[in-house]
Amino acid sequence: MKIVVSGASGLVGTALARRWSGTHTVVGLGRQRTAGGIQWDPATDTLDPSALSGADAVVHLAGAGIADRRWSDSVKQDIRDSRVQGTSLIARSMAAAEAPPPVLVCASAIGFYGDRDDAVLDEESDPGEGFLSEVSLEWEAAADPAREAGLRVAHLRIGIVLSRHGGALKQMLLPFQLGVGGKLGSGDQYMSWIGLEDLTRIIEYAIEQPAIQGAVNAVAPTPVTNAEFTRTLGRVLRRPTIFPVPGFGVRLLFGEMGDALLLGSTRVVPTRLSATGFTFEHADLDSALRAALA
Repeated sequence: MKIVVSGASGLVGTALARRWSGTHTVVGLGRQRTAGGIQWDPATDTLDPSALSGADAVVHLAGAGIADRRWSDSVKQDIRDSRVQGTSLIARSMAAAEAPPPVLVCASAIGFYGDRDDAVLDEESDPGEGFLSEVSLEWEAAADPAREAGLRVAHLRIGIVLSRHGGALKQMLLPFQLGVGGKLGSGDQYMSWIGLEDLTRIIEYAIEQPAIQGAVNAVAPTPVTNAEFTRTLGRVLRRPTIFPVPGFGVRLLFGEMGDALLLGSTRVVPTRLSATGFTFEHADLDSALRAALA
């Protein structure tokens, strides 16, 4: 297949390129002109629909890093705009192409559900409250032009991606390796996670399976509390985990972002993936962490 990928140089995009090397043609969608790639600019609404014509699928992963900087009004606007404007541009360009790609696999996030304590959440659950929920709702709605053109759209609500090369796990590794890791706040908040290898398999599955459309929770079937995650990571690294960070410390360091990303509780399960027969390579946290850190 010929698959157009935005965010192709990021953690997930790079993993997809490795997975599909020699089997599919990956065409990067980027702001800089590159050999074999497609240039676009969501800020100026620039993307030639003919560049997408004839592709077999579009995978949209691009967006400003949600935890790269402490949130301010301007940072939050960048996070929102990079997702909503980019998705809208891709969806409209696909719809306008002479031979439109039949499927759009678009990243979303479990932030859709907000902070929900220990409630078990699947794709039928209502959205939550707060900034991340608001962004996720707008993000998914921005793909409407593709849906209205009769194209299949899957929104992958992605959990915490486990990889030593990027994301939350990479940031956790140093303090845990030094033996100063510990739970955050009470440790009772749920973390819904996914191994990077399984996430690339989910994206491929979403392209290939006609039954996959709409919201799809891209998480492993075993969400864990922060305390359990901490114990498991410590065990895998063979390091103690006796230095907790109190909730007020998290808020002091990270502000609103800390409340939403580190102290918020989101217990999500992959009901639609399981119902369509998808199987996980790493369904339990211990196995996933060992694979990610190998």
